[in-house]
Amino acid sequence: MKKQDISRMIAKRANISLEQGGEVLNLILDEIALALSRGDTVSLPNFGSFQPSDRQARMGTNPTNGEPMEIPATRSVRFKAGKGLKDAAMANDNKSGSGD
Repeated sequence: MKKQDISRMIAKRANISLEQGGEVLNLILDEIALALSRGDTVSLPNFGSFQPSDRQARMGTNPTNGEPMEIPATRSVRFKAGKGLKDAAMANDNKSGSGD
């Protein structure tokens, strides 16, 4: 499923235009990104939580020549799926009959 598909589903379920559905989705994603940029955790019950994660600078090895090199500090995002999302994924998996 792609962003456009989600926009279309929002528009259909909310009985709004496709353009408005896209705007709603963009606003939600922008607010999540803004909160994370401030260092806030975004928690969506039964879906999951997004949490900014800082990684300190560290020493590593250059894979090309084997020399030591400094890897700069970075910030990324961690996502932890909520129970509702996990249950939905498992319910779908059980319907497929994969049995793995």
